[in-house]
Amino acid sequence: MKPLPLGVLLLLWLFSPLAQAYCFAAAGARYHIDPLLLQAIGIHESHLNQRAIGVNKSKSGQILSRDLGVMQINSGHIPELQRLGIINSVDDLLDNPCLNVQVGAWILAQDFHRCGVSWQCLGSYNASSPAIGLQYAKEIWAIYRRLLGQQVPE
Repeated sequence: MKPLPLGVLLLLWLFSPLAQAYCFAAAGARYHIDPLLLQAIGIHESHLNQRAIGVNKSKSGQILSRDLGVMQINSGHIPELQRLGIINSVDDLLDNPCLNVQVGAWILAQDFHRCGVSWQCLGSYNASSPAIGLQYAKEIWAIYRRLLGQQVPE
């Protein structure tokens, strides 16, 4: 199957849940992760808002990092993504939702490789603290179960 041109994907993303599904399916296939799990993360992280920006602050209010786009890619990943030639700037993660989903899947695949495919490991996508990560995983699990229930039987 020939991939759709980037401009077409961006327009479809704005107007079609099918295009969003395509982005999650493509990323899932590439990194061997259930697309519905990736979609559950996107729903939790940004409500599928490609322009979402989260700000992480210290207790004193100092900005520590930012989370960007659909999958809320942490700005700590920016230098590596630039070094690898995946992005030129932060705007790439906000302007290209399919790229953002691909990067999120890549990060999750690295986490799974490091600590195993488990719900506890999934929590490391969001938090370094095991307790916070486990709560995060429970929230993703609830969304994932809801998405599974919405699937049309084949």
